[in-house]
Amino acid sequence: MRRNALGKILASLAALAMMNSPAIAAATDRIADIIRPTTDFSAAEKYEAMSGGAATSRKLPNGDAFSQSSANLSLEAEMKFKVGNGFFKRIWVSAPSSTQASDGLGPLFNARSCQRCHLKDGRGHPPVANPPLDDAVSMFLRLSVPATTAAERGLLDSRRASVIGEPTYGTQLQDFAIQGHDAEGQMFVTYTERPEMLGDGTIVNLRVPAYRIENLKFGPMRADAMMSPRIAPPMIGLGLLEMIDAQDLLALEDPEDRDGDSISGKANRVWDSDAGKVVLGRFGWKAGNPTIRQQSGNAFAGDIGISNPIAPEAWGDCTAAEHACRAGPHGDSPQYDNLEANEEVLALVSHYSRNLAVPVRRDVDAPMVLHGKQIFYESGCVSCHVPKYVTRTDPTQPELSHQLIWPYTDLLLHDMGAGLADGRPEGDAGGSEWRTPPLWGLGLTQTVSGHTFFLHDGRARNLLEAILWHGGEAATATATVKRLSKADRDALIAFLESL
Repeated sequence: MRRNALGKILASLAALAMMNSPAIAAATDRIADIIRPTTDFSAAEKYEAMSGGAATSRKLPNGDAFSQSSANLSLEAEMKFKVGNGFFKRIWVSAPSSTQASDGLGPLFNARSCQRCHLKDGRGHPPVANPPLDDAVSMFLRLSVPATTAAERGLLDSRRASVIGEPTYGTQLQDFAIQGHDAEGQMFVTYTERPEMLGDGTIVNLRVPAYRIENLKFGPMRADAMMSPRIAPPMIGLGLLEMIDAQDLLALEDPEDRDGDSISGKANRVWDSDAGKVVLGRFGWKAGNPTIRQQSGNAFAGDIGISNPIAPEAWGDCTAAEHACRAGPHGDSPQYDNLEANEEVLALVSHYSRNLAVPVRRDVDAPMVLHGKQIFYESGCVSCHVPKYVTRTDPTQPELSHQLIWPYTDLLLHDMGAGLADGRPEGDAGGSEWRTPPLWGLGLTQTVSGHTFFLHDGRARNLLEAILWHGGEAATATATVKRLSKADRDALIAFLESL
């Protein structure tokens, strides 16, 4: 962990303790001790197996391991979770239909349900082949262009927008459409192999992807259009990440690298449409959304074309240049507040997303896992993948409050080098910067999703490839991993697979 960052957190806790009662002082001292990264790797830490605190699912890991509810939900909250799950799985149809509660799909879209991208609430994957042999339903292309007018620059400067959508095709490429309409186009990806030699002579071939769009139906894109491929991330633990105190995360910022450790994490500060102000971004590959509610609402609109309180436009991501889409059938009606998914639906889906439990860890005491944990810590990986936090207290979220959690993330942006750069800024995130993804549940990817594709576009076919793609601020840690013996590499992977 960055030394000055931990110092800031501990100093803020100490200051709080000095201003309050001896009981609070003692409590903050205990929290400081709890979140301090360990230096003892002889045994598992207390409660380490319970990655999500009391909300951790203790059910045996299987294909539904990411679809369990927080273990400490009340009966009422559990019922809401199950109803929200129904909406998450709902297959939306085009309007008009006899089932008005489920119509309004599109007219342009990427998927017909939330579950279609987040299959079993797990990780998406790149297509196994290009169209027409396969589609990219759990992966899509984000689109944007540089700001060219004062109004566009004002939107970005005020954080009212994180990007400026491509004038014709909007902020993401929709590769499906309802009957009678044309999809925007299709994504094609090709790979070349790049050999990487490890210290012991082992050769690892990395897949280098190249993306292009074909069959554009509404004319050419602007010449300076930028695109970024994204696979759907796993859904577990989102509510716990939302409950990490913003100050604990902001204390980890070091954008000017004042401590000289080459780690320069920074927050993405984004517009919270509910709060009406700029706040810390937490969700998405570049931390472009501040809350689960806003993330869910934007996904409803952008991915499925469903209007909702966050994005009330009936046509989703259709631009003014896509006349047929704007004039197409929509499912908004007065009985649903002139929306296709009203406040009740958005609240239930947000509740479901907020309470998908983190599975209990496996083999935390295994000697090989403990050795791999030591390598992970001492290689500097925890500088970004910060191991643990104690969540804040919120009376409206008692099951997620004051939990010791182990997500292995700082939720900050880091420069990951030219190899992973998409060249597409998003808010404060530059073209080579990405949010540190949480690592909990990593080892169950194969069990839940049936594959082991990692990183934002699924280019890595296994965890070792994912590590080797880390550059920029992670270059020193990656170089350390490359020098490891095979036995030490295997131990490191065993630790990651235990998460």
